[in-house]
Amino acid sequence: MGPNDHQFKIFSCRNSRYLAERIAKSLNTELGKSEVTVFSDGEFQPAFLESVRGATVFIVQSTFPPTENLFELLLMIDAARRASAYKVIAVIPYFGWARQDRKDRPRVSIGAKLVANLLHAAGCDRVMTADLHADQIQGFFDFPVDHIYASNLFLAYIKGLKLENLSIASPDMGGAKRANAYSRILSVPMIICHKSREKANVVGTMTAIGDVEGRNIVIVDDIVDTAGTITKCADMLLEKGALSVRAVCTHAVLSGNACTRVAKSGIKEFIVTDTIPMRQDPDTDISKFTVLSVAETFADVIEKVYKFKSISDTFIF
Repeated sequence: MGPNDHQFKIFSCRNSRYLAERIAKSLNTELGKSEVTVFSDGEFQPAFLESVRGATVFIVQSTFPPTENLFELLLMIDAARRASAYKVIAVIPYFGWARQDRKDRPRVSIGAKLVANLLHAAGCDRVMTADLHADQIQGFFDFPVDHIYASNLFLAYIKGLKLENLSIASPDMGGAKRANAYSRILSVPMIICHKSREKANVVGTMTAIGDVEGRNIVIVDDIVDTAGTITKCADMLLEKGALSVRAVCTHAVLSGNACTRVAKSGIKEFIVTDTIPMRQDPDTDISKFTVLSVAETFADVIEKVYKFKSISDTFIF
C-alpha cells in the first residue's frame, strides 16, 4: 500500500467534539460517526458506527480533566485497532499529566511517561499535541510525536496589537526559554518574573528581572491552571510601573476560581486557544479572555502527515 492509497477518517471523543468539528471543517470533511454507551455505574464503552478497516484514523481528544477523558481516548484507540484500522493517530491538543515529567521529590510517579506507555499499549501509532509543558516528554514515546506550537497564532495576534514599548515576560524561570523565543522573534526586551512557592499551586513572593516601567507587557505561558502565578505576576508588574499587562497561554485549564482571579487582576486581556473549551457558566466572568482556534493548525498537520509531507514549516521555535 503506497501513500494515499487508503482513506483517512477523523473521529472525536465526547469532550473535544467542538474542536474536532472545526478541524474536520478545515479539511472539508465530516466527522466520523461514533457513540459512547454509558452504564448505570458510570462505566462507558465507545464504539465506531462505520467501518474503519484499512483507514488512517485520527481521534481528537484533549485530556481535561485528565482521567476520564484519557481513558475514553484509550478505549477509542483500542476499538479502532480491533476494527482493523491501518493507522491510529491520537490528536491530543492538551496533553494531561505533562507537569509530571520528572521525579522532583522522592517516591512520586512520572505521570507523563505512564500516559505515553498507556497510549502505546492501547495501539496508538502516532501522537499530535500542542505546547507540551516540557519538550523532553516527546522522548517518553516509542513512536512519532508531532509537537505543535501555538506561537504562530500568538505572534500574529501580538503583532496585530501594534503595541509601543512592548516587552515579553515569563511568569517564572521555567518559562524563560519560551519568553526568550518570543522576544527574539519580535525583537523586544524580555522580563523574567521570579517566584517562590509556599506549596503546590500557591505562590509566595515574586519579583521581576528586567526593565518594567513604561512598558506594555505580554506574559507568555503554556498552561494556566489556578491563575495564581500569572495574576500575581501581572499585578506585580503594574505596581512596578508597567503601562499595561496582557497574557497569552495555550491551555486554559482554569480550575477553581481561576476565571475570577483573572477578572479581578490587572490583566487587560488574556489570549488563549481552544485546546480546552472555555467555561460557559453564566456566573463566570470571562470577558477578558480572547480565544484563538488551533483547528486550522491541526488540520494542516493532519493533512501533511496523511500525505507524507514535511511539517517543518509548522514550527516557529
